[in-house]
Amino acid sequence: MIYAVIDTNVLVSALLTHNLGVATAKVLDSIAKGDITCVYNEDILMEYREVLHRPKFKFPERKIDLLLTFITQKGIHSDRVPFDGNMPDEKDRPFYEVSLSLEDSFLVTGNLKHFPVTPKVVTPSQFIAIIEGR
Repeated sequence: MIYAVIDTNVLVSALLTHNLGVATAKVLDSIAKGDITCVYNEDILMEYREVLHRPKFKFPERKIDLLLTFITQKGIHSDRVPFDGNMPDEKDRPFYEVSLSLEDSFLVTGNLKHFPVTPKVVTPSQFIAIIEGR
C-alpha cells in the first residue's frame, strides 16, 4: 500500500482538467482505484472543503461530497508530528506534519517550494512514477 498526503492544489488541478492523462488526474484515479491510501487530519479536510467550495471552481456539491467521503472512509486519519523548521507558507504546515506521521508516506504537491526538500515531498508526476515503478 502506498500512503500519501495529497495537497489541495493536486485535487483542484485533477478536478479542473479534462485531460485524464495528466499526473494530477492519474493521482486522483489511483486514489479512486485504491492504489493510494490518503492520509489526512481535520485541518486538511477543512482546507479541502474550503477550497473545493470556492465559487470560482464551480465544482458540483455532489462531486466534492463524494471525494471527501471517499477520502475519509478509505483513508487514514492521522495526527500531526510537530516540525520545528521554517515553512515558506504556514498554511501548508498541517500537510507536511501529517505526512511525517507515517514513515513510508509521501506528500504530493504541485508546490515543492512550499515544503522542506526531502524525498518524501514529490510532485504528482514523480509520485506517478513511484507508483508505476512498484
